[in-house]
Amino acid sequence: MQPPDPSGSVLDPIGERIADELLRLDNQLCFALYSASRMLTRAYRPLLEPLGLTYPQYLAMMVLWEADKAGETLTVNALGERLLLDSGTLTPLLKRLDADGLVSRTRSPKDERVVELAVTAKGRELRAKAVSVPCSLLSRATLPLDELLDLQQRATKLARALVDAEHADAAE
Repeated sequence: MQPPDPSGSVLDPIGERIADELLRLDNQLCFALYSASRMLTRAYRPLLEPLGLTYPQYLAMMVLWEADKAGETLTVNALGERLLLDSGTLTPLLKRLDADGLVSRTRSPKDERVVELAVTAKGRELRAKAVSVPCSLLSRATLPLDELLDLQQRATKLARALVDAEHADAAE
């Protein structure tokens, strides 16, 4: 009879080496994406402060500006789907944008449960100031533009695949 492994591992030595590699933080895609996201958010902060926006507010405004330019009205639910955020997260963010005069929130005349969003004149003026933000951020990144674009496309593909998998799991 062998004495118990002091590490508590039930894996053989080869399995233990594989487990060690699988569980190394630096080998995790999730950590690479998480740390990159945190650093990007931090890099945006000084660019957004003069606009009076937080990073989540900036994301919401970009979606709303897109809809506004297309002459479309967006609902809170549609904004949440686009940003992958629930209404509990969006509501305080939108209240602040409304209080700052950047968006208006109105109940749909067809269905009072639906809240429609529209960019105000002040919100459109802010868009003109925000145009410099993406270029300013790109100038902070030392990667070539083609690598950044490839990274953006791959991250988008991964996000879509994970959303699809989540929807498939929910359907089961």
